[in-house]
Amino acid sequence: MAKGIDKATPVTAAQAKSFASAGYAFAARYLVPPSYGWKRMTADEAKLITAAGMRIVSVYETTANRAASGADAGRDDGLAANAEALAVGQPKGTVIYFAVDYDAQSKDFDAIEAYLKAAAKQIAGYETGVYGSYAVVEEMAKRGACAHFWQTYAWSRGKRSDKANIFQYKIDTTVSGIPLDLNESYGNEGWWDTNPSKNPGTNPDTNPNTSPEHDEEEITMKPEDAEKIIKFLSAAWFAATTKTDKAEFNRLANEVRKAAGMPTE
Repeated sequence: MAKGIDKATPVTAAQAKSFASAGYAFAARYLVPPSYGWKRMTADEAKLITAAGMRIVSVYETTANRAASGADAGRDDGLAANAEALAVGQPKGTVIYFAVDYDAQSKDFDAIEAYLKAAAKQIAGYETGVYGSYAVVEEMAKRGACAHFWQTYAWSRGKRSDKANIFQYKIDTTVSGIPLDLNESYGNEGWWDTNPSKNPGTNPDTNPNTSPEHDEEEITMKPEDAEKIIKFLSAAWFAATTKTDKAEFNRLANEVRKAAGMPTE
């Protein structure tokens, strides 16, 4: 079992060192679009978490009950999560959790299942997980909506699922005065770091594409998938109201192009 934290705001280098020194092995952080910049993980943050010796759990969440919006929301969020995962350097074969951050009821389960399955189709090469209550974890496991489960004790009414890979056992607490939530994990978490040799499918002894001469030219995405993501980012670019957000959407689109071996713009 490993102990970890999840945190809405970015982890600084000093905080990462403090967490690691206190025995925390992983940090859960958010893959979200630039408009949610206050809680958005960046590539630099991922590197400093790794440098402190911790692993990263990726979670996508914009609004608490977004998953209740069903398949269309799942498709859009999957596209956004995929773009963010590529931008921060998350290796393929690891997990992106999608949050169901409210007391979901049985009437919501069909929509949540549709949301997760639609999101999964957009995160090519990544695996899908769900964050939620005992009921959400149990129901989504039964339905085969995803393969990784992060249970929160909130709304779980004292129950713990044996399906959970991660269990959030305390929320709204502090470590060294830093607001965060506390977790423990039990294996198959799907976590990652920025060291290629420690991530699924990226062992340099077995995967020649992780050697230095392939770092700049490895193609990890199909062009047709890239075009779909770029279309989504283009719509976001036109909707953006600041130069900063527009520049960020353009940067993300170029990262997607690089992953597909396409020329940047």
